[in-house]
Amino acid sequence: MISADVTIQAQFYDLDPMEVVWHGNYARYLEQARCALLDRIGYNYPDMAASGFMWPIVDMQLKYVRPIRFAQTVVVTATLAEYENRIRIDYRIRDEKTGELLTKARTVQLAVHAKTGELSFESPPILIEKVRALL
Repeated sequence: MISADVTIQAQFYDLDPMEVVWHGNYARYLEQARCALLDRIGYNYPDMAASGFMWPIVDMQLKYVRPIRFAQTVVVTATLAEYENRIRIDYRIRDEKTGELLTKARTVQLAVHAKTGELSFESPPILIEKVRALL
């Protein structure tokens, strides 16, 4: 499938009182990788809006394997796992130097018609065409 990587260095403001990246910041890290993946596909949020759809995240799962610490550089990989009826993206966060797996995650987004608010049970043809052009 199609993947994209982003490199992130944990900043002081990302940390919690235990001096590891606060769990809520992982969603931001995933978002950065998701946007890189959607850019690669050519269907990022402005493209979604132009196609008449909103794509809310309806499910997010994270498995924290090891903590990320201050100044640690990580690579977040987002991989498109499903696209025909929903967008499911699988993520892996690894230490840049060692490649050690730190976090596994998954998000699911559903297509919603922007004008009506109705859920679409199939992805719009434009997304399917863009993905298949890259496969």
